[in-house]
Amino acid sequence: MKKNMGSADRIIRVIVAAIIGILYFNGTITGTLGILLLVFAVVFVLTSLMSFCPLYAPFGFSTCPTRNKK
Repeated sequence: MKKNMGSADRIIRVIVAAIIGILYFNGTITGTLGILLLVFAVVFVLTSLMSFCPLYAPFGFSTCPTRNKK
């Protein structure tokens, strides 16, 4: 898998996942919505760790900075 996520994208995903996790475990988000958001948060963390988002690939989207080779 070729990396397609930049540092800013990864940091934002981890922050959003942390906020969702905190809200879930504090009891602010409950029920089916809470479980779905928690799964969403886990996916965010996993994609951040791998630096690869499967949804970016079909569209050719990448937030990785490109390096110029001379």
